[in-house]
Amino acid sequence: MAIVIGLVITIGSLLGGFSAMGGHVLVIWQPWEFVIIGGTALGTFIIANSMKTVRDTGGACVEACLGKIPRSRDYLDLLGLLYMLMRDIRAKGRNDVEPHIDDPLNSEIFRRFPRVLVRPELMQFVCDYVRLLVIGNARSHEIESLMDEEIDTMRRERMKPFNAMMILAEALPALGIVAAVLGVIKAMGALDQSPQLLGSLIGAALVGTFAGIFLSYGVVAPLAYKVKSTREHQMRLFVIAKQTILAFMNGALPQIALEHGRKAIASGDRPSIDEVESETISASARPANDRAPVQGAA
Repeated sequence: MAIVIGLVITIGSLLGGFSAMGGHVLVIWQPWEFVIIGGTALGTFIIANSMKTVRDTGGACVEACLGKIPRSRDYLDLLGLLYMLMRDIRAKGRNDVEPHIDDPLNSEIFRRFPRVLVRPELMQFVCDYVRLLVIGNARSHEIESLMDEEIDTMRRERMKPFNAMMILAEALPALGIVAAVLGVIKAMGALDQSPQLLGSLIGAALVGTFAGIFLSYGVVAPLAYKVKSTREHQMRLFVIAKQTILAFMNGALPQIALEHGRKAIASGDRPSIDEVESETISASARPANDRAPVQGAA
């Protein structure tokens, strides 16, 4: 919704200001200039990136437009899952915990927290490091280094759409100039025509420069930063899991380990200590079917 509002304000101000200055808005509508810019931009984007990145960029734009970032419920579900796993590791034997991390989709513990189950990468991340924790031979600093490497790898992969879009944004002004030059070439072929016709052809050519700059700085670059912000919010879940598991490995009680994870949440989204206790520690004693089903993860 914020993206739509921003675009309406941007385009409305642009067209409104141009009209208020006495300009004719229909002059800006030069579809073939936009075809040249849009087509060459799409073609160069496909040339420069793998098809996986191209598809991921489309998905990332949809996520950004729909605001697919973790909400309070996502954080609470993750902390609740980690608490139950840590509690069972302390209270029960290795054989009681391993079935849950070996087959999380059929695990009674994991099924209590559907917002983790709908994130396969996060679920696998938790299972991998809880498995190392259960083995008991790994040192915490080694696990931390391994976690950092995996999180950095995932972040680089998830930031590929942002990097690709920023390269495209940098190229759009130049592509706009290409469209403008083609328009000028067309105008030069009509030098024997009336000044009115020649003026309209030159004006149409200049629309290419305008469109390339506007699309770059007014649409693609802001959308790229929205994609970056969305993906960074999604990566925060992995940092929370990392901080919680490491605290537990270093000897913290499950309740204290949860606080390490809670502090990794941005202050504006961070649930209170009472919420965490109510939704994790207290709720872990309730049957799984007492929890509300997920309506769709952010």
